[in-house]
Amino acid sequence: MVNQSSPMGFLLLGLSEHPALERALFVVVFTSYLLTLVDNTLIILLSVLYPRLHSPMYFFLSDVSFLDLCLTTSCVPQMLVNLWGPKKTISFLGCSVQLFIFLSLGTTECILLTVMAFDRYVAVCQPLHYAIIIHPHLCWQLASVAWVMSLVQSIVQTPPTLHFPFCPHQQIDDFLCEVSSLIQLSCGDTSYNEIQLAVSSVIFVVVPLSPILASYGAIAQAVLRINSATAWRKAFGTCSSHLTVVTLFYSSVIAVYLQPKNPYAQGRGKFFGLFYAVGTPSLNSLVYTLRNKEIKRALRRLLGKERDSRESWRAA
Repeated sequence: MVNQSSPMGFLLLGLSEHPALERALFVVVFTSYLLTLVDNTLIILLSVLYPRLHSPMYFFLSDVSFLDLCLTTSCVPQMLVNLWGPKKTISFLGCSVQLFIFLSLGTTECILLTVMAFDRYVAVCQPLHYAIIIHPHLCWQLASVAWVMSLVQSIVQTPPTLHFPFCPHQQIDDFLCEVSSLIQLSCGDTSYNEIQLAVSSVIFVVVPLSPILASYGAIAQAVLRINSATAWRKAFGTCSSHLTVVTLFYSSVIAVYLQPKNPYAQGRGKFFGLFYAVGTPSLNSLVYTLRNKEIKRALRRLLGKERDSRESWRAA
């Protein structure tokens, strides 16, 4: 994976051309990171501690929360160091590890969001068969497939990206080590890498998005056939949090990986990449903690503010 022309490290430019904005961005990134740590840790703990949350939906939600924790931790600490001080460097090994983890976890989330869309489809369209179709063994299988596929994708994508010769200035016009930015840094022929990135983007971004759209199309048709405002509200409450997270996640991913290749798009892409790495994980957790009634109820119990007794909670 490392050839003789590999540099000792890279210079992550970020906002170095606007030093006055770096401190402000440091505060934003640091605050978002703290929110990500607290909210996602709470979601995982609540999903484990409270029996009412021992369901497939919260199993997948805790999985997404865990990978969001890992995703942000793989890049935000280095980003904070670069934003705060004059030193903007990252070692070649650090860049390699960051790239590998970033690719793997991003792919896992694409697949898990698709699985969660299928879970919501069964919950709304086939509620009587939900426990039979979405059983615990299937949940573990689907989660395992998501993690294994993402690991394979990262193993395939990372070595070619790091193998070609880089330009002597070693400057990455980005906040983190990301595939498209490293391709821009190469002084060799990157045609194969660009094709590989395009194919991977279609397979792991466009393809998972298709069943998500199909699932919500089927959900919309099923809900519109029901002449009940209560049923509409229940269906909206079941799907709204996941749909919001899908919108946030895919809008940033598409902007990063499926944008046209030109200087303007490259400059804009690094800010979309920043939002994808820092903003999306914190907003995901906020969406679920603020909009999900079961999570809010479990949180009130954790804080000792739930009036219901422990027996009524478990009985529910």
